[in-house]
Amino acid sequence: MLDDLDRRLLDILSVNARISLKELAQEAGLSSPSTADRLRRLEDRGVITGFTVAVNPAALGYTLQAVVRVRPMPGMLHIVEKIIQETPEFVECDKVTGDDCFIAKLLVRDMEQLDTILDRIAEKSQTNTSIVKSSPVKRRLPPLASA
Repeated sequence: MLDDLDRRLLDILSVNARISLKELAQEAGLSSPSTADRLRRLEDRGVITGFTVAVNPAALGYTLQAVVRVRPMPGMLHIVEKIIQETPEFVECDKVTGDDCFIAKLLVRDMEQLDTILDRIAEKSQTNTSIVKSSPVKRRLPPLASA
């Protein structure tokens, strides 16, 4: 499990994953070697799986975000999954239980591009698409409280 110092390190990194080791140690109240050791242990345990960069899709010309629920036709599950995996505009996809098999997030430049991408899977699945108006909760860490 996580102790208070591990939680503190994760909280700091969730705000700025590019923080220097020295700054991270200072904010956490630890020495740099102790901080480095804790980070290594968190990585070894699979708690930290990587460090990433956040990008503003609109700044790259992706003006529309869509959530697409996908229900493949019988026998088409693996084909539809492969199409989703090979389409870079699908930036997230979860295989789920329930009526649909996949819930995916799609970034596109305009409605025409959205239609073109959805047409690729239309004959192999049923889709239900919702345009994202805003994101009141961005991707964030789950609660890190002790169990």
